[in-house]
Amino acid sequence: MKTQLLFFCSCIEFLLCLFASRLYAQPDQVTEPRLTGLKTEYLSSPMGIDHPHPRFTWRLESLGSGDAQASYLFRLDPDSLAVDEGRKGLRFEATGRDPNHLITYTGEPLQAFTRYYWQVQVTMGDGRTITSDVASFEMGMLQVSDWKGAWISDVQDVNLRAAGQFRKEIRVSKKIRSARAYIAAAGLYELAINGHRIGDHRLDPMYTRFDRRILYVTYDVTTHLKAGNNALGVMLGNGWYNHQSTAVWNFHQAPWRARPAFCMDLRITYEDGTVETITTGKDWKTATGPVVFNSIYTAEHYDARLEQPGWTAPDFDETGWKPVLLRSAPTSNIRAQVLHPVRSVREIDAVRMQQMADTLYVYDFGQNMSGVTALTARGEAGTVIRLRHGEQLYPDGRVDLSNIDVHYRPVDDSDPFQTDVFVLSGRGEETFMPRFNYKGFQYVEVSSDRPVHLTAASLKAHFMHSHVPIAGRIRSSNPTLDKIWQATNQAYLSNLFGYPTDCPQREKNGWTGDAHIAVETGLYSFDAITIYEKWLADHRDEQQPNGVLPSIIPTGGWGYEWGNGPDWTSTIAIIPWNIYLFYGDPRLLEDCYDNIRRYVDYIDHRYPSGLTSWGLGDWVPVKSKSPVELTSTAYYYADVVILSKAARLLGRNADQRRYEALATKIREAFNAKYFDPASKLYGTGLQTEMSVPLYWGLVPDEHRQAVADGLSRRVQADGLQLDVGLLGTKAILNALSDHGHADLAYHLAARETYPSWGWWIVNGATTLYENWDIHAQSDLSRNHIMFGEIGAWLYKGLGGIKPDEVAPGFENIRLEPNFPQGLEVFEAEHLGPRGWIRSSWQRSDRGIQYTVVVPANSGATLRLPASVAGKQVLDAGGRLLVASEAIRIGSGTHTFFISF
Repeated sequence: MKTQLLFFCSCIEFLLCLFASRLYAQPDQVTEPRLTGLKTEYLSSPMGIDHPHPRFTWRLESLGSGDAQASYLFRLDPDSLAVDEGRKGLRFEATGRDPNHLITYTGEPLQAFTRYYWQVQVTMGDGRTITSDVASFEMGMLQVSDWKGAWISDVQDVNLRAAGQFRKEIRVSKKIRSARAYIAAAGLYELAINGHRIGDHRLDPMYTRFDRRILYVTYDVTTHLKAGNNALGVMLGNGWYNHQSTAVWNFHQAPWRARPAFCMDLRITYEDGTVETITTGKDWKTATGPVVFNSIYTAEHYDARLEQPGWTAPDFDETGWKPVLLRSAPTSNIRAQVLHPVRSVREIDAVRMQQMADTLYVYDFGQNMSGVTALTARGEAGTVIRLRHGEQLYPDGRVDLSNIDVHYRPVDDSDPFQTDVFVLSGRGEETFMPRFNYKGFQYVEVSSDRPVHLTAASLKAHFMHSHVPIAGRIRSSNPTLDKIWQATNQAYLSNLFGYPTDCPQREKNGWTGDAHIAVETGLYSFDAITIYEKWLADHRDEQQPNGVLPSIIPTGGWGYEWGNGPDWTSTIAIIPWNIYLFYGDPRLLEDCYDNIRRYVDYIDHRYPSGLTSWGLGDWVPVKSKSPVELTSTAYYYADVVILSKAARLLGRNADQRRYEALATKIREAFNAKYFDPASKLYGTGLQTEMSVPLYWGLVPDEHRQAVADGLSRRVQADGLQLDVGLLGTKAILNALSDHGHADLAYHLAARETYPSWGWWIVNGATTLYENWDIHAQSDLSRNHIMFGEIGAWLYKGLGGIKPDEVAPGFENIRLEPNFPQGLEVFEAEHLGPRGWIRSSWQRSDRGIQYTVVVPANSGATLRLPASVAGKQVLDAGGRLLVASEAIRIGSGTHTFFISF
């Protein structure tokens, strides 16, 4: 009787909470269904795209339970009114009778330099019709012959340190309807018209394998041109193209290396319909300027005494400027840069400034980041100011670079690591911010050869990264857990510059292993598909004919003989597969299919037994190193499984059968060597040896729980602490929480003593580190993403939000939450292709209230953890549910109460 009374009270409490949550709903929530998030190629109103079959996506926003579109009508036309009014004779029209959110253009060839408009109209299940706003996109250069300009440079000398400046004056005599600047560069550039910098991008174009593919960027410059005289100005930086600093990975010996060059077409359409194209050619002039040295790897040097005011404005005196040199194009493969650009996303004030002398100041910005600093100062002409950027301090308070300069190979002292050099002109207050460089830092030491008065406001930090939209949020009752998630995001963004990097200071390289470990972390928290699609194109550029990939991508030639192997270069399979799961879009998987197949076939040929020892293994472990053959074979197996699934998806039936058989062969060989059916141990039972087979699906189904229980016992025997490296970190939390050990997984995730993520946090970390030991003598970058899987695990292991490969793109959401002891409140939100998904719960002394938001056009399958078996579970209508059974959920908000 007492139990029944307590349950009745719990039900009343639950219903009152539910009523209150509805009564105090947020006022800005959607009340009527609407279409939003219209994107072309995953960008809003992109300009200058070149894919002949662009993709279009949208979302149906609604709070109504069960809301879904029954059918859609998609219209596209060069005439915006034709689209909006639904006129006949449209260029392209598509219909469907499903809750689709993604279509691909399949009409007649799209035309270069043409703007198109599109609109979606959906019919709901109850017959209501909803029409979107009109969206647009614009095609750019579609083939090499569309380019009219020549490639130009200033000199041939790759060792010339000063950056080249280029200018041309033009005259506009008619009224302009529109104007577009198309610019491709080998190196980096900044474009200015009539004295004003164009756009807010940084470090364009994004880094590629320059002799195989170069990107171009399109700008709308209509409002920057005026009647009469106009001036065009371009400054070129080295970037990765002309790597003048020496480093361990030999980029200064890259086969493409040359003096930076560029090609630009300024296409002006006048009101009378005529078109004029202003191009790069021999009529441009060039001179060097105040950027006397720039290196993407080290820093930038700027001598303000060499400034030539007005050089990008009309009527400038070109005395001393020389004719340009014509250059051959580095490659004929010039493609549109269709991705979220690098920007200076946030300006950050120093939290502390210490003046040590009138020539020495140290600034602390309170957080580790990627980017640059902007210094404002005044002083005597010729005063040399050095800005030394680092992640830690010496005991005396000065900036210490010893943890990040390990790969720095200076030939003299003229190129100091992460140290900008600013020479004052003496013309009053001056501001310097690098154009062609970024760094990783929290602290900046400003020193000068003459006294300079600075304040805390004299130096600003600019956090730079690929400006990908936010797509996820985590909140909990554990401040350390929240800070781990924030630090993971800070590290992820700090390592996103048109490709994922390992660290923003020591290398800035696209290490493949780091990237596939963190791909889910990135996709849960950010809309990063455009970055990954670009980077997988880099993979296709770098792959050798036999299928081998380098360990860093792009590369100047290094990495084909060390550091690669399936545990690292599985990026070629894992990332396209995750993009398919998260977005429901098979294009990247299809684009990379032959590359995955060649890679798998190479391993199969080289290791016919099904076991491979090719790879680096469990990098930077706490103390125990698992066999390389075990971890590399697990990744080889994962690649083959993905390949077989891709073959089925793409209708390649023979390949599907072949690679399913290969996967079976690998699995059997792996278990024959490493699995002991009696002890249920893999290898010697190390944490990585146990968790990796569980995570990647190598454990026979009938033994999975026993292996997971063995893993749990091993963690307990290891003192309830981690003993894994990079590869084990990807697996261990998931392997535990997916098999009934969520309490232990949460303990490992949230603990604040060594070794753990929380240990870093309580010791002041704002990003993730490269080594569990914060006092390690090597491998101690303080801004690495390689241990970043924990960011994804928070969404998966606690929030339980998982994609479903049978209905990808979160058309069906797998909801598998866990409610570990010690955590009272948790909420995870993810913006999938169909809208915001929310999984949240809070604990009281009577039970757990669990709330789910499923977006329109989606459904979910809820599986409660085994820990609630035998508990009473109520839905919002007060109905009893069977906790051990899968619960089907439609769109809308759903609340459940689990009674203790």
